[in-house]
Amino acid sequence: MGISVGSEDDDEMIGTINTTPLVDVMLVLLIIFLITIPVVTHTVPVKLPEEKNTPYATTPENIQLSVNKTGDIFWNESYVPNKEILLAKLQAVAQKRPQPEVHIRGDQLTHFEAIDQVISTTKQAGIGKIAFVTTPPTSP
Repeated sequence: MGISVGSEDDDEMIGTINTTPLVDVMLVLLIIFLITIPVVTHTVPVKLPEEKNTPYATTPENIQLSVNKTGDIFWNESYVPNKEILLAKLQAVAQKRPQPEVHIRGDQLTHFEAIDQVISTTKQAGIGKIAFVTTPPTSP
């Protein structure tokens, strides 16, 4: 036995289109375009600075202070026995114009206290420019 709902002439065609999937796809495309367009277009032209990677040239006026792993101090490869002599030498050099730079080379195994004493002695002498010298890493 067949059950029928409605009238017998329901065989006519439905002429409407379901637009919900179409609207969903269009909204997703709109969001994708809104996100990607600002990334692609650059509105502010900027000229970036160019960096040159040149090694620092040591001039003879610069002072090379080296501290070995036992804490001994060397002034341009000559041994300095104590901090008072180092302070006197640095004060004499601090009077020059232009004032030379002090480059400190510290051994990897040196205690920080020895390097700190050299830095504080250099500041106490009135030297304004202190730099640390490192070895660049070896490229593989």
